[in-house]
Amino acid sequence: MTFTPEPLDPDDDRPPYEQVASSLSAAIRTRKLGPGDKIPSQKELTEAYGFARATIQRALRELEDEGLIVSRKGSGVYVRNRTERPAGLRPYVEQAFASENVSIDFAGFSSETLHGALQEPIDKIRIGRLTPSTINIRILVPDMSVPQAAPVRREDGSDDPRLRARMHNMMVSFTRSIANTMHELSVLGLVSEAKVSVRVHSGTQFFKLYVINQEDAFFGYYPIRPNKVVTQGEAIEIYDLVGADATLFHYSLNEGESSSGAQQVSQARMWFDSVWETIGRDFDPDGK
Repeated sequence: MTFTPEPLDPDDDRPPYEQVASSLSAAIRTRKLGPGDKIPSQKELTEAYGFARATIQRALRELEDEGLIVSRKGSGVYVRNRTERPAGLRPYVEQAFASENVSIDFAGFSSETLHGALQEPIDKIRIGRLTPSTINIRILVPDMSVPQAAPVRREDGSDDPRLRARMHNMMVSFTRSIANTMHELSVLGLVSEAKVSVRVHSGTQFFKLYVINQEDAFFGYYPIRPNKVVTQGEAIEIYDLVGADATLFHYSLNEGESSSGAQQVSQARMWFDSVWETIGRDFDPDGK
């Protein structure tokens, strides 16, 4: 298989190693470089991208740290065969916004990670480097007006309305920010249509799930950890669901219809739609 890198954007102001890493990771995600394929040599990449070998080496280290490639001593660098691996969300979200019609389904606790992952593609839409026509984001979160399995007081595992109010306020803050930003893009005419829908359900969310453009799914468990928070002026020892410690695993339709990855994406879509269309209840972050 002969791999020819896509030309880099001359207006891209990121460091060269990030541009090269982004180009190669996009090729891996779109299967231009498939599982088990050998990455071109550093000399070939240097000639293809026009950057120094040190830049290429750093870009490859980034991809190796992300779990996309593996170096085999004396043989070269290869795309990993195993797709069920820890994965970084941000590059895939940005890649999704290169499509004409963008869709993101999220199920989790507060949408804080989604909020962070959206910032770079949104900035690129504002300056015209990404030009999707439509954006549709669905956010599914627990209803914190009812008791949850977590967060709870650490001393006796009991429910505390103040903890739920704290989580509710966090969720409202992030979902409102996402909705307002998408509305701004639409009002400014940067996208034809941008829609954010939020629904709540009564169950505790023990995992986070992202389905991106109906083609890629990211799944990770929320570990429960001891934590100490201050709410309404009081410090409380709690058992908390810690999103920052959730390792995401990536599955893709690009792996082939009969692959485990494609089946995982299909099941993720089925699960999300089933909850959204049955026990999910509309929620307005603005309280209207």
